[in-house]
Amino acid sequence: MADKKTGKAQLIILIISLIILFLFFMVRKSMETAPWPEGTLYDHIDLEVSPDLAGTREEIMEQISGHYAHYDIVSYEDVTTRAPMRTFIISYGFTDIFVEDGKLYLSNRFIHAEQVLNQKNTTSYISDLAVQSMEDSMSEVRLEFVDGVWKLFRPATPVLMGIKGDPYLPLSKDPDDAALTDPDHDGFPGVSVHLNISGFLKGEIYIARREIFEYDLQVYSEDLIAGNVKDFSEQLVLGASRSFLNRPSNNIQHPDPAMNPIILKRIPESIDTWEELEPIRDELFPPPPSFY
Repeated sequence: MADKKTGKAQLIILIISLIILFLFFMVRKSMETAPWPEGTLYDHIDLEVSPDLAGTREEIMEQISGHYAHYDIVSYEDVTTRAPMRTFIISYGFTDIFVEDGKLYLSNRFIHAEQVLNQKNTTSYISDLAVQSMEDSMSEVRLEFVDGVWKLFRPATPVLMGIKGDPYLPLSKDPDDAALTDPDHDGFPGVSVHLNISGFLKGEIYIARREIFEYDLQVYSEDLIAGNVKDFSEQLVLGASRSFLNRPSNNIQHPDPAMNPIILKRIPESIDTWEELEPIRDELFPPPPSFY
């Protein structure tokens, strides 16, 4: 009888050991990292200036006024992790360009975001509710004729995410700040970033952000504007569902402008939700980048 119990106990220990070994292998596998893709994210985008794009500055302002589908990618690298974590943040939304009192304005409204990581078997996402909680950002933009092409410059414009206050002030460093909000309504402060490691380890990181992006654009036609994004954002980690996730991060933007593209494509004004944009995004924009 004792031998049977001993044998059963040894079998249980063996099974547990195999499970632990399997989980260890899967976690190690998920930590494998890939380098940045070769080339640039512009390789598959056919950008040619339309011969119909002609006229005075005021005429060009009127030509490009309208409702656009917005697609941008910001490439980051976090060197605080054991292995460098590289990330593509892909944002979708709508950009409206309009003239008012002789000045040109650009307004953004974001509706969906995706994250692509270079760590195999690891995925990350934030909810559409959190993305859509960001207030519309509007700023005056500068249109200039430079070296034979029309350039559009949008200055760095701050928008808060997961916290209330004045976006033109530095982001709070207090993880218990009373101004924190819960835009995704999950009961945790700030915006929840959901992580899934190999399908076995799941967790959330709670953050607040001060989004500050600058656009350097070129007008290719009255229907297409493209260029690159510069990021000056600030982020505060508020906590995490697992202790090993609760740590500061230092995301540095990839310095190559071509790794941080933005594309604006004119669309009918009737398209103004993610449910309407998602079915046609592959017709409008190139496929999202990948590390694998």
